[in-house]
Amino acid sequence: MAVPTNIKTLLSGSVVEWARIEFKETWDAEASLKTICAFANDIDNWGGGYLVIGVKEQGGKPVYPLQGVPTEKLDGYLKDMLNKCKRIQPEYMPIVEVADYEGKKFIVIWAPGGNARPYSSPKTMARDNKERIYYIRKMSSTIAPSEEEKRDLYNLANNIPFDDRVNHEAELTDLNITLIQSYLKEIGSSLYGESKTMDFADLCKSMNIISMLPEYTKPKNVGLMFFSMEPDRFFPYAQIDIVEFPDDTGDRIREKTFKGPLHQQLREALQYIKNSILQEQVVKVDGVAEARRFFNYPYAAIEEALSNAVYHKGYDEREPIEVRIETDRIIIVSHPGADRSISSENLREFRVHSRRYRNRRIGEFLKEMHLTEGRNTGFRKIRNALRNNGSPDPLFETDEVRTYFTTTLYIHPDFDTHQSSEAINEDVGNNVGDLSEIETEVLTAIRGEPHLSAKKIASQIGVTDRTVERAIQMLKQKQYIRREGSTRGKWIVLK
Repeated sequence: MAVPTNIKTLLSGSVVEWARIEFKETWDAEASLKTICAFANDIDNWGGGYLVIGVKEQGGKPVYPLQGVPTEKLDGYLKDMLNKCKRIQPEYMPIVEVADYEGKKFIVIWAPGGNARPYSSPKTMARDNKERIYYIRKMSSTIAPSEEEKRDLYNLANNIPFDDRVNHEAELTDLNITLIQSYLKEIGSSLYGESKTMDFADLCKSMNIISMLPEYTKPKNVGLMFFSMEPDRFFPYAQIDIVEFPDDTGDRIREKTFKGPLHQQLREALQYIKNSILQEQVVKVDGVAEARRFFNYPYAAIEEALSNAVYHKGYDEREPIEVRIETDRIIIVSHPGADRSISSENLREFRVHSRRYRNRRIGEFLKEMHLTEGRNTGFRKIRNALRNNGSPDPLFETDEVRTYFTTTLYIHPDFDTHQSSEAINEDVGNNVGDLSEIETEVLTAIRGEPHLSAKKIASQIGVTDRTVERAIQMLKQKQYIRREGSTRGKWIVLK
């Protein structure tokens, strides 16, 4: 059984949040067992966490150069882990993998949230110690819980999130090996190579998408959502409906439905919007050499808003995600609403810090594929993309009883809806006639969000990082763009 991500990803902190990763120089049984216990309790439904041995840390992040674990100590560490983890009650065993990186050895321990919560660990490793504690994670720290948090832990035992529950109506054969391998290859998991030879059930257990009980092998809901060809068989209305209202009369409604694995329907819906809805307009200003360029809606804002809807939808509810394309706005509706820790005032002021998440496992898969951002960053990204395009701020709404959540994106105030798309495309084409297809796509992405990295652009348009880097160099040479600032800088479009 292997860890479902790779050590390079863990060290970067780009997919798995730092709060879910702990680094230790050496194997310290007492401290490490407490951390494993805390991840297993997973009080905030974060999806557990990772313990990486062989890495010095500072402020919760790795310190370079990396140390690694001396080869002669590996076997002793692994044997002691096996013995010490037996002291967690009820029985819990994390998944352990020896990883090679930059010519050194590391031990990666994956401790997903357990099904038999709450778990306790000895306070000390002393032989006469009888005190046990239900350790939990608070941000990047492992601590003993308060009485209230202890009650929460007991409640979690009977309140496993929907996406992490076992689906008793499905069978192992409902999971598709091609979809699984495609995902593992995309994220660069070490499991991809192993998946070609290992037993299918073991592969699914390694990804934690089926029940871990050997006597009862059933898929979990999250596995069916991503790796079943027809997830709507198990989750009616697990789909995205795009409804277009070309005019205010409502006489010419156009509807399109996207089904299939969650990440595929999301990508297909976004591509449809990109190709059919988004338009760029070029406005020449008297006395100004550079024309104004803007989109009716910036792609980055729509991408994040729709990804958030997929992330937070209640898949036990018989309601689709609906994208309403009206003449002057796009409204994205999902069910149910935001959790009660988020007030309407918070939404109006874009101050959203949710403590718990409805679909932590869905979120992890989407983040692995760079289809959504980290925790509590989505609203900020949407607003920033709109402001960079010159568009009005978004509107986020939920009702009092939290039955729905809407994101409203307003059209650019200067966008001429009467200007034909053919004229727009012709105008843009005249300005980028010396560019290749890839260069044009990269330029369009940068115009939509000037802060995009080459890696994000590559993911957005479906090419390699190197291809995007070459296109950026050509755009610089042709004086279409220049860079302002370094790591945290942005692109300036020159023409």
